[in-house]
Amino acid sequence: MKKNIGIWLDTRQAVIVELSNGEHTIKTIESNIDTRERIPGESKKFGRFGGQYITYEKNRENKKNEQTSKFMKILINEIKACDTVVLFGPSIMKTIFEKEIKNDLNLIGKLIRVFDADSMTENQILAWVKDFYKNKKQNLS
Repeated sequence: MKKNIGIWLDTRQAVIVELSNGEHTIKTIESNIDTRERIPGESKKFGRFGGQYITYEKNRENKKNEQTSKFMKILINEIKACDTVVLFGPSIMKTIFEKEIKNDLNLIGKLIRVFDADSMTENQILAWVKDFYKNKKQNLS
C-alpha cells in the first residue's frame, strides 16, 4: 500500500492530495498567517530623545514567523506517514516547507521534487497530482 501525497502550497492555505490504492482524499489546511495586519491608530512613537522612534515592524515580523512555523509543523505532521511527497504552488511557502523537510532526517528521502505552479482549483490540483504520479510510474517502468 503506497501512500503518495501532493501538496499545493500558498501563503493562505495548503491543499493536500493523498493517493492510496487508487483512491484519493483532499484536505485543505488554512495557514492563519497575517500578511497585512493593520492596527487602528498605529503610528510612529517618538521617544523623548529627539529623532528616535519605535515602529512595530519587528513585532509584526516575529508574529508572522511564529505563525509560519506553526503552519509548517502542521504540514509536517500530515506527511509523516506517507511514502513520497511532491510540492507545488505559486508562493515562496513551498521553498520554506522544502527546507523544513530537508532539516528532518526522517522526511528528507520522501521529497521527490518542488515545482512552480499557478493558482489552481481543487480539481486542477487533483488532476495535476494524479498526472505527476502516473507519469512518474511510467518513467520508472
